[in-house]
Amino acid sequence: MSTTTALRIRGAVLNELGAEAPYAESRPISIDEVELTGPAAGEVLVRIEAASICHSDLSVVNGSRPRPVPMLLGHEAAGIVEELGEGVDDLEVGQRVILTFLPRCGECRECRTDGKLPCSAGSATNEAGTLLGGTEHLTRAGERVKHHLGASGFADHAVVDRRSIVPVDSDVPAELAAVLGCAVLTGGGAVLNAAKLSADETIAVVGLGGVGMAALLTALAIEPRKIFAVDSNPDKLELVRSWGVTAAYTPQEAVEQGVTADVVIEAVGHPRAFETAFNLIGFGGTLVTVGLPAPGAKSEIEPLKLTSRAETIIGSYLGSAVPSRDIPKFVQLWRDGKLPLERLISSTIDLDHINEGMDALSSGSVLRQVITFPAADPAAN
Repeated sequence: MSTTTALRIRGAVLNELGAEAPYAESRPISIDEVELTGPAAGEVLVRIEAASICHSDLSVVNGSRPRPVPMLLGHEAAGIVEELGEGVDDLEVGQRVILTFLPRCGECRECRTDGKLPCSAGSATNEAGTLLGGTEHLTRAGERVKHHLGASGFADHAVVDRRSIVPVDSDVPAELAAVLGCAVLTGGGAVLNAAKLSADETIAVVGLGGVGMAALLTALAIEPRKIFAVDSNPDKLELVRSWGVTAAYTPQEAVEQGVTADVVIEAVGHPRAFETAFNLIGFGGTLVTVGLPAPGAKSEIEPLKLTSRAETIIGSYLGSAVPSRDIPKFVQLWRDGKLPLERLISSTIDLDHINEGMDALSSGSVLRQVITFPAADPAAN
């Protein structure tokens, strides 16, 4: 049962899957008034300050990651605690928090793998469009609206399970706090947790979207012997050259020139990108794949190469991260000047331009577009 009366919030609701692009014309996402009931026991009401657009949002829009609709999208977000549900005694009203899209129940077998496996309960409720406790809080004109990945951050307020939240100090700007919850956890976590990159190794990052760039920035913070960047977009290759990578290549150039690395991060989610990344694994090296291809997509690799060269392939979801453990690590790297998170943000937009934002992300021309929300008094709802 909720502890407050319902709020009338403004949010981005996806009404259909697989609409024809460009989305600025087909407009599968509408900006609607939605009713949000208050937090139940173990839950938190958050006023959203910033939320960034991620490929996991786009994958729902284009239908490659089917979810129940209508659904209030958005999972990479940060905001201010406005109300605590019963039993939540380790947060304070007014505190800035980061929303994370894979809550951990802390009780299942998967939660005891130190981040290697995603929580089974969290995965199940994410697919169902509910919060971790199975609750639902969103309706539009009497119709139930599903939650996206336990967050639904493309709105001015959200109710989330406490286990979907990591507090962060107020010195971390909301725009940067938002990207910490997914892009940095996924890309940076793949480098730190799955690959365990060390300074005496070399690394190649295939795919320079938001997640790939986060992996690249994390690698730069570690300062390995060599850092290679691979992408088909020449503007992105030129950008990362200015960041100080050892070399930047198109996929064809990297393979033709025989580029190899001890650690390869694949951050595209496309069969051909996976094949490129596989071909870049050095002798005894490791490929960490974090991209999410469409269901049924297939790649061709030569298995003999794995055995004869003692190579390893690791799948890593959310960077094999435990958010409460890993977000503070990335925050400290940022404070120390080693992790310039600002480089991940291409632009800020308003909620009304969400469909156009999906088009920009689909084109590959942007990293993270951050939707910012003005401060609002919940009493006005």
